[in-house]
Amino acid sequence: MNFIDCHQEMIHISGHVQDFGYLLGLEADTKGIKFYSQNLTQLFPIDEAVFGKTLEQKQEVFEPLLSSPVLSSLDIAGMTDTDVLLDKFEVAGAHYHLTIYRYNGVVYLEMEPIIEFFKQRSFVSKKYERIHNAVDSAGIWRELLSSVSEAIDYDRVMIYRFLEDGSGKVIAEKIKDGVESFMHLHYPESDIPRQARELYLKKRKRIFSDVYSEPVPIISKDPEPIDLTYSSVRAMSPVHGQYLKNTGVASSFSTSIIINNKLWGMVTCQNLEPKHIDLVNRIRAEVFTVMAANAYTSYKSAQMLSDSIELENKIGSLKSRLMACDSLEDSLFSNIDEMRRYPDADGLAVIVHDHIRTSGEVPSDRDILQIVKYARENPLKNFYSTNDFSDSEQGNLGNLENAAGVMFGFTDDKRNELLIWFRKEIDTQILWAGNPSKQMETVVKDGIEQMVISPRKSFATYIQDIKGKSRPWKNKDVFAAKKVVATILETTYSQFRRVQELNRELKNLNEELDSFSYTISHDLGTPLTVMKLNAQLLEKSHGKNPDVKKRVTSILDEIMGMELMMRGVLDLSRAKSAQIAVEEVETRSLIEKICYDVKLTLNCPETEITVHECPTVMADKIMLIQVFLNIIGNAVKYSSKTDKPRVLINGKVVDDTVVYTVKDNGIGIAEEDQEHMFRIFHRMSNSKGFHGNGVGLSIVYRIMSRLGGLITFDSVENEGTSFHLTFLKPPGKA
Repeated sequence: MNFIDCHQEMIHISGHVQDFGYLLGLEADTKGIKFYSQNLTQLFPIDEAVFGKTLEQKQEVFEPLLSSPVLSSLDIAGMTDTDVLLDKFEVAGAHYHLTIYRYNGVVYLEMEPIIEFFKQRSFVSKKYERIHNAVDSAGIWRELLSSVSEAIDYDRVMIYRFLEDGSGKVIAEKIKDGVESFMHLHYPESDIPRQARELYLKKRKRIFSDVYSEPVPIISKDPEPIDLTYSSVRAMSPVHGQYLKNTGVASSFSTSIIINNKLWGMVTCQNLEPKHIDLVNRIRAEVFTVMAANAYTSYKSAQMLSDSIELENKIGSLKSRLMACDSLEDSLFSNIDEMRRYPDADGLAVIVHDHIRTSGEVPSDRDILQIVKYARENPLKNFYSTNDFSDSEQGNLGNLENAAGVMFGFTDDKRNELLIWFRKEIDTQILWAGNPSKQMETVVKDGIEQMVISPRKSFATYIQDIKGKSRPWKNKDVFAAKKVVATILETTYSQFRRVQELNRELKNLNEELDSFSYTISHDLGTPLTVMKLNAQLLEKSHGKNPDVKKRVTSILDEIMGMELMMRGVLDLSRAKSAQIAVEEVETRSLIEKICYDVKLTLNCPETEITVHECPTVMADKIMLIQVFLNIIGNAVKYSSKTDKPRVLINGKVVDDTVVYTVKDNGIGIAEEDQEHMFRIFHRMSNSKGFHGNGVGLSIVYRIMSRLGGLITFDSVENEGTSFHLTFLKPPGKA
């Protein structure tokens, strides 16, 4: 058994015309007659003997037709497939419209009677003003319905809009008293299948004058089908005829609403009794439709421009706030509420390396990470939107709360960072014009049993409850979300360029600092040595004078302070630029020697230093000595004036690191000093009376950074300080 789908029906080669019209086809190159509708014999006494003959060769037969000035002067060779010529002629006292066009090497001559009743209806200029003066889309469609209804005088005139899935909905309507309303009803895609929609994009108006009339066959000299794509008299599909009968109408007329070269919708007109519409008024209805389509396009363009300007202002403000933050993560998180509102979403999740921050109504973090996983596993989807996430191809994720509508966009090339907007599920209903499910019936054609789709027999309102869907994302919502993503990408690039520039400046400054450090050490070293020697000679020669001795000692102390500062600056410069060789270093002997040397150097024999566990670390040995020498030296120095100075040193393994703590019971660090402790030349406010230059901790901080480690501290003033040094643990160590 064969299955015949309505999408397979070749509606443009029906082989018949409607009984109100007449058709004559000429070969474009020879002008010979190629085909004619059987009812043409009612106007002209012809038979199949005319095939191949020109109209001029049969002038005695076609003289009324040849009296048409348009036809008699027709330049067939100069015609294009877009040319449509109109004229009138008279046969036996009756007046007829004549339409001439060329298509695929054939010149079509279509004829139909002129209906006197319609001659004076509908003044186009007045309708133009009314349509273009409408203030909104509802007003545009209302004026269009009024204009078309006046032109054709049908019982029901509707604006039918196509939806994304090919189905349609009646969005505006004008009906006569007593006629059933179809307002807000939906129609399935199969009611106007794909090939019909494609045809309606080419041929913008069509009429089915009488669904109960018998179609008239076309007689042709050739067996190939006759293409009636652009014909105004083409017979309609029998399936469509039965469909109209089932709806209770006898005549149908429609014009296509074309927006941006796409079939946006149709003006669909129905009459309960058979009623033909004069060609002029059908053309007028088409003109009104074009006017309304243009007015709607202008209205939507103005609306889009207004929305775009408003969005650009918001995006500009957002960009300024993003640029003001120190990091991209901070900028995204701090502006999350604003970014959620731009596409009118119920919720937004910002994901940066699986760190989630949310705003509004969103799924759980677990569900968000499932969506993130889906997004990352679909490399072609850098931006994506749907209002039925649970029913689409990712439905294996199940029903996710607050995620019926999902829209996401990545903000980096590595797909680590993305924004996901959410809309929650809404309960809604679709009112269908009859049950939209396809109904099948069995027919026998040429002895073969076939299953065909049967037009539904009932158009009673069928209510379908919709679950699992959110409000649809409008074009402006998608546009707004894409603008947010693009702005983040632009901001990221700008920040990257800014960091590059700062790095270049920092490199130059570091080079200048290195040069300055070596200059200080070299250029000031010799004068200080001379000053120191002279002061020492002065001390020897006049050392017995107490006043002189005091002054000389002060000079020597200041010289020593300057020497320490110069050495510290030089060490700091070397700490950031010296080559390092990281290796596994045993620390116990190194620490014990430093403890001994520090107590001796600082003359603190009473200080009790206790060394506990000393795990090995990964470090550069020379730099490691500098680190412990500074930290242990500070601990001994700043605890030396307590009654019982104590320093405790202990190391322990923490995961993949080794943490050393150096704890003292010294003067501690005042709270106001703690945030500045690693700043060069900064000295504690309570350190008066202790030698120092404020460079040591800066050196340690820089060394620990280069070693991939960390230095922190905790301290209470007048109670003591604990410094914590975090090193990498040697591989393979427990």
